Amino acid sequence: MAKRFSVSEYTDGILAGNRMLLSRAITLVESTLPSDQRLAEQVLDRVLPHTGRSVRVGITGVPGVGKSTFIEALGMHLVEQQGKRLAVLAVDPSSQRSGGSILGDKTRMNQLAAHPHAYIRPSPAGRSLGGVTRSTREAMLLCEAAGHDVIFVETVGVGQSETAVHGMVDFFLLLMLAGAGDELQGIKKGIMEMADAVVITKADGANELPARRARAEYQNALHLFPLAPSGWSPVVTTSSALTGAGVPEVWQLLETYCAQTQASGYFQQRRQEQHLHWLHETIRQGLEDQFYARPEVQAHLAAIRQQVLDGRKSAFGAAAELLGLK
Repeated sequence: MAKRFSVSEYTDGILAGNRMLLSRAITLVESTLPSDQRLAEQVLDRVLPHTGRSVRVGITGVPGVGKSTFIEALGMHLVEQQGKRLAVLAVDPSSQRSGGSILGDKTRMNQLAAHPHAYIRPSPAGRSLGGVTRSTREAMLLCEAAGHDVIFVETVGVGQSETAVHGMVDFFLLLMLAGAGDELQGIKKGIMEMADAVVITKADGANELPARRARAEYQNALHLFPLAPSGWSPVVTTSSALTGAGVPEVWQLLETYCAQTQASGYFQQRRQEQHLHWLHETIRQGLEDQFYARPEVQAHLAAIRQQVLDGRKSAFGAAAELLGLK
């Protein structure tokens, strides 16, 4: 059994930038054991005054877009040219089914993973989206306390995970491909609306011209959307992780966005709204966990589920019965 540290040992180690203790603290927040959860809450409370100073960036993209390659290229630019300390976290509720998240194979980002100013953490396998996003939010705070001033949160799963990541970051980056048929197909309008920037990847060689065409198409499409509450107009750009072209410009976009939204007050307002959202989500998840853990619910759940499946009881009636159990 791994050694348990005290709250002070975890806190002091995290604030000193000790990667081993940071990793162990993140393992604590991922644990479902009540004793680990209590310890994690105490650690988070202690480090909270040292959080909130990073730039939080959500990154998502269509399959085959080269997310890991792009993250490594942008990450290496940040740690080497910008002097940043970077943490990369994943949200991947489907990792057990798919055989591991993209970040699970760190060899895809071996250069970044080996850099002393970068920290890469895959999401836990086989957990619900709610559980993974909760632990990712807490891991993000721990990474901030450890001195990482840029946090990438990568969405590996599809569907709801993009919305969940959007709700925990300052800037949402959508990676797209050119030359894969109709560029505007296969991407949900909702995800396009969430994007603060769209990056057309692999814009090199024979793909450079199609990438420029795709850029114009996406920019035209984004103009049809209403202006975001931030007052920021989403930007479409191209990049090549292979040549490095366009990668520094992506970071410049991020810096421009942060400066603009901090000056308007939107940046801090959104952070505060996110904190309240996390509060309500954590309460909801906690109540749901407590409900399903009740012995009387566990005793009746299978039978009531079968009645719903057989059409003998409505979903509303079944829920009312379960909620009314004493």
